[in-house]
Formats: sequence, C-alpha cells, structure tokens
Amino acid sequence: MYSELITALSSATWWEWAAVISGITSVWYSRQENVWVYPLGLINTIIYTWISFEAHLPGEALVNFYYTAMSIYGWYCWLQRNEKKLQVRFSSATYWKAQLTFFVVCYGVLYLSLVYLKQNFFEGTIPWADALASAAAFTGMWLMTQKKVESWYWWLLTNITAIPLYYTKGLALTSLYYLVLTLLAIDGLIKWKKLATA
Repeated sequence: MYSELITALSSATWWEWAAVISGITSVWYSRQENVWVYPLGLINTIIYTWISFEAHLPGEALVNFYYTAMSIYGWYCWLQRNEKKLQVRFSSATYWKAQLTFFVVCYGVLYLSLVYLKQNFFEGTIPWADALASAAAFTGMWLMTQKKVESWYWWLLTNITAIPLYYTKGLALTSLYYLVLTLLAIDGLIKWKKLATA
C-alpha cells in the first residue's frame, strides 16, 4: 500500500504539484482571513478545472470553474474598505435554510447531469460522489465569500468526499492534497469560530 502510494505520487505532473501548492497556500491564507486566499486560489482552480475534466470528473471541473468566478467576486468583497466591510460571522437561521436549500438543489441538478454524462460521454464518472463533493464545494465557496463560519463545514464535506474520489482516479497527490485541506479546514473552523464570537 505504501509503495503504491509513493509510486502514484511520483507520477504526479508538475501542474498537479503547482495546483496542490497554490491550493494549500490559499487555504492557509483563508484561515488567516487574508485576501491572498483569492489570487492564489485562482491558480489552483484554473489548473484543477483542466485536471478534473481530464480525469472524467465533470462535476469537479465545473466546481473549479465556479471557484474561479467566485474567487474574483470574493476578492472584490474582501477588499472593500468601508463600514460594511465583511466580518467573520455565524449564519442566521434564514442563512442556514438558504444554504441547505442551495446544497440540495445543487446536488440534485449535478447528480442528474452526471448520470446523463456518464451514460453518454464520461464513462468513468462517479455521479453520487462527484455531485456530493461538488455541491458541498459550491455551497462552501458561496459562504466563504461572505465570511460565514459554516463555510468550513461544507469544506470538510467536500474534502472528505474528494479524498477517495480522486484516489480512485489515479490522482494520489490530489487525494493527499484533500487530506491536508481537511486538516486545514478543521483548524480554520476553530479559528473562525473564535473570530465570530470575539
């Protein structure tokens, strides 16, 4: 098992390494509530859009494309320097309902789309897992742009689902990357909870 992992990691491409390094650095900055989360995240998401498409993970490719667009929006939101500057906050009950509804709708649309794509274009697609990771990521990214503590719960769901998903596609480095992101998300959740109650 260990030797298989080492072999798989050694076969990673330079662009997968670039995506992993920029992604980990981006999440590190998000924990610090630092705007560098977005420019570094753009490098990561652009590369992963391509990697995911090549690995027959169209849901993950779509979500990385979405990350790219939301990173530009989030970068703008986080740079605002006025009284309404975003602060880390917990979601209200209304916001919770909105994010759960958003997640369920995203999951349903993605799952049905991925089933269709599996039957017609991407034989290697894993609809339920790809849809779960992607829908959670769509939700997490939306909440991250608004500095909601709960974004970290959605990142945890995304990362935990992505670890085996990418490993089964032969992307061991990316699978390990999501394991690191899981640990960073736990730390980010703890840190943002403290910031929100300060």
